[in-house]
Parts: sequence; C-alpha cells; structure tokens
Amino acid sequence: MPLIIDLKPGEKLIINGAVLENASSNTKVRVLNDCSILRQKEILSDSDSVTPASRVYFALQCAYIFPTKRGEYLRMFNHYLDSYVEACPSASAIKDEINEAVAEGHYYKALKATRHLLDHETKVLGSLQSVAAADAVVQD
Repeated sequence: MPLIIDLKPGEKLIINGAVLENASSNTKVRVLNDCSILRQKEILSDSDSVTPASRVYFALQCAYIFPTKRGEYLRMFNHYLDSYVEACPSASAIKDEINEAVAEGHYYKALKATRHLLDHETKVLGSLQSVAAADAVVQD
C-alpha cells in the first residue's frame, strides 16, 4: 500500500539516506515501494544527541537510514541502550520493546519505541530536578 507524505515548504525528508527538501509550496509525495523514510520531525542530528536516550535514538536512526553500516550503528545502539538501562533500571520494559522490534528487523517501529525512552528520560530528569530544588529549599 503506498504511503503519502505531505510536505510543507522547506520541510525535509530522508529517504534511503538521501536528504530531500521541499523547495516550493505544499507537496504530496507518494512512496510506492519499501524504503527507509524519516520525516523532519523524526530526525535527530548528531549535535542534538547529547543525552543518553538521545544517543540511543541517534544510533538506531543511523542503523535504519544507512543499512550498509547497520552493524556498526547497532553495536553503538546496544552499548548506549545497555548503559542507559544499567543507570536507570526502570526503563527495562522499554528496552525490551525496542530490542524486540530490532530483532524482527522493524527499525522504524524500534525508533517509535525509542521515543518512549526519550519521554522516560525527560520524566526521570524532571524528577531529579524537583528533588534537587526541594533539597536546596531545605538547606536554605
């Protein structure tokens, strides 16, 4: 079944590693075969992957987009994911969900599951900031 993607002016899209940008008005693209696609809102740049969970996402994104280097990126992905869950065991169920999709070769599905890891990280960091703020108030 074809996939139809609506692109706004200037919006970018990656298809099989090629970065495409809509150069004019709103455009619809119909994809007729199986390929690796990421919309601009799903793309994380190397410079934006500064947290442990974002490094997991970036490595997996690269494994999805660049199949010729997939093994290298999957090794990085596994290292980052294992390190994250070692530091934050409450994410183990998310790790299992991600690894199941990767094992089945469903990299886009795994990327979607990795968004849950990003959300988890945001919640954990928010909780830590709240505790730190409360400790600062108590110490004053």
